[in-house]
Amino acid sequence: MMNIETLNLHAGYDDKKVLSDISVTIPENRITGVIGPNGSGKSTLLKCIYRIIEPTEGVIMVNGRYIKDMSYKESAKEIAVLMQHHGESLEMTAEDIVLMARNPYKGIFERDYEEDYEIAHKAMDETGVYQFKNIFYSDLSGGEQQRVMLARTIAQETPCIILDEPTNHLDITYQLQIMNLISERQLTVVAAIHDLNIAALYCDELIAMKEGRIVVAGPTREVLTSELIYTLYGVDASVFEHNGHLVVAYERGGL
Repeated sequence: MMNIETLNLHAGYDDKKVLSDISVTIPENRITGVIGPNGSGKSTLLKCIYRIIEPTEGVIMVNGRYIKDMSYKESAKEIAVLMQHHGESLEMTAEDIVLMARNPYKGIFERDYEEDYEIAHKAMDETGVYQFKNIFYSDLSGGEQQRVMLARTIAQETPCIILDEPTNHLDITYQLQIMNLISERQLTVVAAIHDLNIAALYCDELIAMKEGRIVVAGPTREVLTSELIYTLYGVDASVFEHNGHLVVAYERGGL
């Protein structure tokens, strides 16, 4: 079971308010995409859920518990995150980075066991980075680095994965690889996504945001319309079905 709910959530940075009165339930074992223009609050909402930012008002519930009452180790056993940016100068091997995913299950000075290596190597094999296990992370390409981080996310073995704009700046091959690997796992997934066609292809549900508020939330087929796209982005687009999923086609000069 994995249920996440936000109630009357407000958040921001210093004196800048970003989120206003966000109340939403993340469906279990579904991929929920969070869409909206830059500055709409997508990443801020996700950062509140994975505890990088503390809300100024409101609450977040995980499986019926207030997340603020959970230790960081407890919440790390429930929620893993794949972010857009990482420390590219990390002087650690790919294997060591993936093994970090096992930290929530250990004491402070507890070593890695054979089971941890098996879990890490399986995740690296699934994401196609096992051959890089002895290579320094900083020596890998951007796409390879992101797949190493995806392996770490998978090796954390959580029922929920948050994708905080993880496919930005990756070519379409890596974008599809990452989303395919995530979608095959039957987990509760929350993903901030810029590309509406990626959202249409992979997301069961959408949360559409603008100016720190939720415009609409619900099943992708109900939410993703040409009217919504204009409301969010101010551009003209057509939404139609192709091979069983929705496709967004933008109108040239339709600003």
